[in-house]
Amino acid sequence: QVQLVESGGGLVQAGGSLRLSCAASTSTFSAYTMAWYRRAPGKQRDLVTHITPLYNTNYADSVKGRFTISRDNPKNTLYLQMNNLKPEDTAVYYCNTLNPSLNWGQGTQVTVSS
Repeated sequence: QVQLVESGGGLVQAGGSLRLSCAASTSTFSAYTMAWYRRAPGKQRDLVTHITPLYNTNYADSVKGRFTISRDNPKNTLYLQMNNLKPEDTAVYYCNTLNPSLNWGQGTQVTVSS
């Protein structure tokens, strides 16, 4: 069973930055379109961004220009660089494939104070 382990969250002031990581326990990581999702308090889990095996990316309008997704295939790791964070970015962040097909990890909490 593939495990996804997210890390890198924390408490940051508005305008600050964080870099999230997602380690995947699979040797076929490079074949997946990988994505970051987030669940804000009291809301459903939403897609934030994804990256294809050929490194094409797509972003939700709310994070475009502030967040950057990347991947390191030899390390089976997905990243999310988050800059100019806003209080509305506060959420638990998860990684998974696009059209999620793997077991969800625990996620990593990101809290942005105003």
